[in-house]
Amino acid sequence: MSIKRFSIIGIAIRTTNEGGQSGKDIPQLWNKFISENIGDKIPNKLDNAIYCVYTDYEKDHTKPYTTIIGCKVSGLDEIPNDMIGKTIENSTYEKFTAKGNLTEGAVYNEWLKIWNSDLNRSFTSDFEVYDQRSANLQNGEVDIYIALK
Repeated sequence: MSIKRFSIIGIAIRTTNEGGQSGKDIPQLWNKFISENIGDKIPNKLDNAIYCVYTDYEKDHTKPYTTIIGCKVSGLDEIPNDMIGKTIENSTYEKFTAKGNLTEGAVYNEWLKIWNSDLNRSFTSDFEVYDQRSANLQNGEVDIYIALK
């Protein structure tokens, strides 16, 4: 599926899957996003869906990359000091949907399938979308979009 260019503003961390580091860093980033109401502080938001973007890959999912948690915005003219903006370029994506208990690894389990697949990934920007279907944490759905070559 083709996804048109869009921009997000949010908070970010540089992490890696090596040694389980991302398993510590990304939950901390989520905790900060929620506890500090970051979503309410993002200017020019287009909607309330939360995007978790994986980008700036050093090589592939086994090497360092940047995770950004934020919201889709109408532009990057106004980025708060403690946040970053990122434009996701037009690209072709494969869509996956994680379903189940979001507090017990439903999204991570879907990522395991993706990492073990033979997708021809581009490692540009991959992202998850948390919308109204994700509100029920015990039985939610999260779409995961993987950029393809």
